[in-house]
Amino acid sequence: MTVRELSSVLYDECGKCLDRFYDMRERDAVPDFYEEVKPYADYWHEKINEWQRESLLYIQQERPKYVHKPQIDNAAEGMAQFFVQSFYKETSKKRFIQTIQAAQYTLQTFMLAIDEKSEET
Repeated sequence: MTVRELSSVLYDECGKCLDRFYDMRERDAVPDFYEEVKPYADYWHEKINEWQRESLLYIQQERPKYVHKPQIDNAAEGMAQFFVQSFYKETSKKRFIQTIQAAQYTLQTFMLAIDEKSEET
């Protein structure tokens, strides 16, 4: 999977986290940590780490204008947190939504930078 494809997959999953958060609140559900949360978190944390590594490598090689290392690091950290927090209705709604929006903005900006570079070649 290319870094562009991985970015797109993570962007979509951010939206699913928001949907899950609202669903868990609406149903007043409590997830089973070992059956639901941990397998999901383990899978996605691996994807997030891969995306972070590949993105930083891309930035180092291609030097896109509007995407830098701190943005990638912050987005990866935020995703690692809210991918898990989306299962819990106790999560602070405002902060949760802001963190998702920030990660999606970074992912979108990064995908646009990749698309621009690929159009140049």
